[in-house]
Amino acid sequence: MKFGLFYELQLPKPLDADQWDPDAERRIYHEMLEQVELADTLGFDYVFEVEHHFLEEYSHSSAPELMMAALSQRTKNIRLGHGIVLTPPGYNHPARVAERIAALDLLSNGRVEFGTGESSSDMELGGFGVDRGLKKAMWEEATREITNMMVQTPYQGFEGEFFSMPVRNVVPKPLQQPHPPLWVAASRRETTMVAARLGMASLGFGFETPDELGERALEYYRLVREECMPIGHAINPGLAVLSTFMCAPTDEQAVRRSANGPGFFSYSLGYYYNPATGARHQSGRRNIYRDFMNLPLEQRDGRRTLQQARLLSREEIAEREPDDEVQRALFRAARSGQAIGSPATIRSNIKAYEDRNLDVLILTAQAGDRKHEDIMESIDLFGRHVLPEFKERHETHHRRWREQQLAGVEFPINSSI
Repeated sequence: MKFGLFYELQLPKPLDADQWDPDAERRIYHEMLEQVELADTLGFDYVFEVEHHFLEEYSHSSAPELMMAALSQRTKNIRLGHGIVLTPPGYNHPARVAERIAALDLLSNGRVEFGTGESSSDMELGGFGVDRGLKKAMWEEATREITNMMVQTPYQGFEGEFFSMPVRNVVPKPLQQPHPPLWVAASRRETTMVAARLGMASLGFGFETPDELGERALEYYRLVREECMPIGHAINPGLAVLSTFMCAPTDEQAVRRSANGPGFFSYSLGYYYNPATGARHQSGRRNIYRDFMNLPLEQRDGRRTLQQARLLSREEIAEREPDDEVQRALFRAARSGQAIGSPATIRSNIKAYEDRNLDVLILTAQAGDRKHEDIMESIDLFGRHVLPEFKERHETHHRRWREQQLAGVEFPINSSI
């Protein structure tokens, strides 16, 4: 497997105040820079950062292209992933997306991963006037044309359902040819299979188990071989899975340091993405973190000791999981995951993903009230004691498996996996 870090730039409000410290946003931006710089020196392969708007406390990452531009000058090897750019035209005009992606690719010497998606929170959809029922069609139309803009000289223009544009040469062009690798956010199995049919890598935000991943990998690569009709000018076959992450010298320390990070990640995401609560959010006035911390411990799952983390067996937890895929992802996100523990524990847990042919494991460290110094130690321990052996096996074994899965595929492949 390869490994990446994932950032929402979460910023819970203080429990005793309704506004943040004046320095809070500056601090989390610079902490992310430090964390990714460290990850780059340790050999992490990717960093993915979201684009969200108006989702206070849950995500303060509304201009990821600026963070990625800063990282392009402070790192050397790590791939800079948009996870994701909101591509419906109401959020971002397609030409502006093409220009920004290409400019970042030049600045980073060809290290951009172009992740795409739609969002489904009422705060964002309503704020930009994006129709919920049409957003998937908007995403597909815009994403297809963005790839054309990066390839055609000049861009031939377009008269579409959701945006139109005359003939123009969209400059600059990206360094990676024909364009940076394409990804799509996928919280459902169905979307992962759509990604296969469109020749895109799947950013799995469903916190899939190793067994689920194993089944999806086989079907995904079958679809790439047999049913792919690329949305772009090259395909990027690959599967990524998101996991909550905290590595510490002992399991007990990791669970304690992780504490309310996964729980708040899940609670605040569910708050904004549930129309019953997100649509009624009182912008600038509500303290979501206080609401979360007022929940009973078993509801927020803020387990601070290893004993609390082991109260339920994996089988008992599985029995409680919701049937709906999105709700199941939120349920899983709140619990101590495969990548929380000592280096030995994490190594043992994530080996199950490697055995089922996962391409990229994306780790969420910055969440809830986790401390910067704990995240830095977590990245360091993982990078020195876990990552190297998996990267070595990726080069010697996983690449061979991928080549077998992609045998006979005639489309151009542009992939960093």
